[in-house]
Amino acid sequence: MKSPNKEATCITEMSLMMACWKENNFNDMFCAKEIQSFFDCNTKVQAELRLNEKTPKHGGHLPSNQVNKLLQRFPNITREI
Repeated sequence: MKSPNKEATCITEMSLMMACWKENNFNDMFCAKEIQSFFDCNTKVQAELRLNEKTPKHGGHLPSNQVNKLLQRFPNITREI
């Protein structure tokens, strides 16, 4: 799974899980801790991704109501200095 900034996540947990499997002839029973750690990491990353999806992103553009508020706070000078 990749995070929003395109970096791979949970690589360490996945590596530890796979190493445990290899050492224990791919028997899940002996690697329960490593498997749970990997699943916990994935759950955390997925929750962060869902949170980021709910956060409004404007891509450098503001909605019209925010633009209007800013323009009211900083009106143009109507006379020359």
